[in-house]
Amino acid sequence: MILTSAVCQVALGGTLGLGLGPVPQFGMRGVAAGSLTAYFISISVMGWYLFSGRARVVPKVRGLRIQAAMFLDILKVGAVACFSPLQSVLTISIFTHMLAGFGTAILAGYGVGARLEFMLTSVAFSVGIASVPMIGMSIGAGRIARARRTAWIAGLISFASVGAIASIIAVVPDLWVNIFTRDPGVREASRLYLSTAAPCYAFIGLAMSMYFSSQAAAKVIGPVLAQSARLGFIALGGWWLSSHGASAGNFFVLAACSMVLLGVLSSASVVLTRWGPRHATPAVRAVLSGATD
Repeated sequence: MILTSAVCQVALGGTLGLGLGPVPQFGMRGVAAGSLTAYFISISVMGWYLFSGRARVVPKVRGLRIQAAMFLDILKVGAVACFSPLQSVLTISIFTHMLAGFGTAILAGYGVGARLEFMLTSVAFSVGIASVPMIGMSIGAGRIARARRTAWIAGLISFASVGAIASIIAVVPDLWVNIFTRDPGVREASRLYLSTAAPCYAFIGLAMSMYFSSQAAAKVIGPVLAQSARLGFIALGGWWLSSHGASAGNFFVLAACSMVLLGVLSSASVVLTRWGPRHATPAVRAVLSGATD
């Protein structure tokens, strides 16, 4: 369903945005409308599938009661987790503002590299989100060692897969840059950024995987604070570089170091945080009391 939705999004967005065939050209409004239409179709089909009785879990609206305890239990993780993407966007916004003083070529070159980062983040996202139910069920069953093993395996897969692709682009940046521009200034800036920062994208993948693992364990505050540390590192480091007349290359090094910081701190939060079921049943408590892990 997700793949079909993505294909529909590209097809509808491209048709409405570019005005293919008899369809008039709507520009960016058409791209947005195509995305919304694709998502609506996907939601409708998935909703029909769930409520039709074909799924393993069949939602029932009749008799549904909002339970305050469950509501708060969800928000304990979800509300805190919301700060991570917000801080990530704020970090990029601050860094973009700092680079704006170097001119449009540097800014566009960074944008080309940032597009690769966002694309590779999707790879880590798919691995991380797949580990959530595995880790959650293991913790609920009192198998903490298995939950942590799953988290580290998912982190290793994310780190290796994102790092492998990004490292290839770092060595041969034109494989990516040629897709977007032929402008000499932008190409030079893109190559500089990718050769500096792309190898560190692996730590972004690791951090994202640790973020999802912590969500599954209901211990998400650590990765959120790691994102806060990266935000502060970019803000303070950028201010220091700006006050000392640093070059754009120095700012690219700052971005790369912030990625390593995020990955290391996110992993450290998983290592240092105690995992365990919050609402264990008597049977689970009995298992926990005799478990070696």
